Amino acid sequence: MGGLLSAYSLVVVFRPVETIQHRMTFLAVALPLVFLCYRSGLAPFARRLLRRPGPPPPPQDGERRAEWPSPMDWVLAAMALTVLVYPLLDIDAFRDRGSGAALTDVDVVSGVVLTVLLLEAVRRTVGWSFAIICLLFLLYTYYGSYLPIDWTIGHSGFDIGQIVSQLYTGTEGFFGVPMQVAASYIILFTIYGAVLDYSGASKFFIDLSFAAFRRSRAAPGRTVTTAGFLLGTVSGSGVATTVSLGSVAWPVLRRAGYPKEAAGGILAAGGIGAILSPPTLGAAAFIIAEYLGVGYLQVLLYATIPTLLYYLGIFLAIEIDSRHFGTQAVRVDTPGVGRLLLRFGYHFSSLLLIVVLMALDRSAFQSVVIATVIAFLLSFLDPRHRMGPKRVGQALARGALEVLPVTAVCAAAGIIVGTITLTGLGQNLADIIVDLGAGNLVITTAMAAVAVLLLGLAVPVTASFIIAAVIIGPALFDLGVTRPEAYMFVFYYAVLSEVSPPTALSAVAAAAITGGNTYRTMMMTWRYTLPAFLVPFAFVLTPNGQALLAQGPLGTVLLMTAVSAVAVAALAMATGGLARWPERLLAAVAAVLLLFLEPVPIVTGLAVLAVAVALHLFRSRRDPK
Repeated sequence: MGGLLSAYSLVVVFRPVETIQHRMTFLAVALPLVFLCYRSGLAPFARRLLRRPGPPPPPQDGERRAEWPSPMDWVLAAMALTVLVYPLLDIDAFRDRGSGAALTDVDVVSGVVLTVLLLEAVRRTVGWSFAIICLLFLLYTYYGSYLPIDWTIGHSGFDIGQIVSQLYTGTEGFFGVPMQVAASYIILFTIYGAVLDYSGASKFFIDLSFAAFRRSRAAPGRTVTTAGFLLGTVSGSGVATTVSLGSVAWPVLRRAGYPKEAAGGILAAGGIGAILSPPTLGAAAFIIAEYLGVGYLQVLLYATIPTLLYYLGIFLAIEIDSRHFGTQAVRVDTPGVGRLLLRFGYHFSSLLLIVVLMALDRSAFQSVVIATVIAFLLSFLDPRHRMGPKRVGQALARGALEVLPVTAVCAAAGIIVGTITLTGLGQNLADIIVDLGAGNLVITTAMAAVAVLLLGLAVPVTASFIIAAVIIGPALFDLGVTRPEAYMFVFYYAVLSEVSPPTALSAVAAAAITGGNTYRTMMMTWRYTLPAFLVPFAFVLTPNGQALLAQGPLGTVLLMTAVSAVAVAALAMATGGLARWPERLLAAVAAVLLLFLEPVPIVTGLAVLAVAVALHLFRSRRDPK
């Protein structure tokens, strides 16, 4: 089923299908797959409810049977298939009934069933939190008329038929922009990533990273970070990259002398960079392109300079920590860089091809499909990774299965987007945020950052971006922030929620690999990624902030990038373990001043940073220890 879903998605690129029909067909296969591939996890709860203590009984036919879909899973899959195929039998009549608010009883029942199934799907794939948030929005839409009439968020209330019409019959609900992104962009990139992986690209990227750096005390940390960036082009997932990288890199970091928590921080910071780094970025980046109505290449351009600053911050922090922890060089047996590039450098060609094709005005869809075909053909240059029929089938299946959680989230996010549109809640909440910020852009931006981070503690990146984009985005628009700046600000803070305590999924995964303390690993990750928390404020708060999104005259872009790089270096000094508190405090002040990106703050920041460096050098000479 996964292979067929991938094949369908590839064919549709060159033989387009009507919008809602395509989205509905995609979900008609993906949603049943969710129920067949993800267990409900309710068996322990049921045993407690029925007062049956102890572990579950062992499966009769071996451990593998425990992973088989249960009869209930098959029932739910059949129900999902039914309620999604039913409208496709006469899609024009179904759409007309929805637009005319003349739904039949079967339409309403099918819409309610699909809503319940989507809530269960997101509960299985990403947990209870997002399912509960979606349910609260539904309750608000239905019971809003009971709120006090003088409340800003009050409304007249909507019945079941109106809610189903909004969510089920058009492109404002389940089959809206997020679903389009999952069905058109994301699955194509997951297929591409799977083909790259099966063709041996992942191993090449790791080997190249280990071979690229000279043997020095900082080389192991730099190597792991570079490998994370290269692997991120394959996975596009922070947690997946952290886990894939950790299994190979943790032994190297341990031999180099890194403490468990610091090693975990490097792994998590390198992993989360996968969602921030071109050419794949994360799912939310595709949604930005749809919301802004621009090509995906434009979003890649927006992300280029912030990505460079992000990795600059990590490399500088690693350089400081290598001295602080007294790490040592590690010898890893890999071929030389030149030999690797001559033999396997072709793996880069498909990545570059995506960017080149989009620059030549090819659509992102066609670009990634062509790159996938090229990656498949190039696999035959390596006898160990030639993609015969079996590997092709495995890659297609894996590409589809990896998109299932995102598909469930994007479809269920239609509940939030649809109800916000129906009730007008988005603009009402935006007005409240602006009022709480007293119309001050600095206060409102700080509140927006905290709100997105808190939201990201409960829901995955894609979901938190969608919710924040429709609620917080308008608040920033009202204060004069442009749409690209606002959406990129929200995007970065949605991504950074994955490294923010107390959840920090990437850091938790890294701690599980290294065996380090989870909370201290989170704090180390937060320290490595600190520049990424401050740089987005420059997008929004300063007139020259758009230069960091590669917008404006080339000279301004280069100058602001250089100033921001100095600010990142100051942040590395402020958070590093070598300097003492007076120097670190001065460096932090300098970093903040530099990120204002205006002449007077820049000059002042450079002066403060010069004092901090001079003080540090003076102390170092007096007390070499």
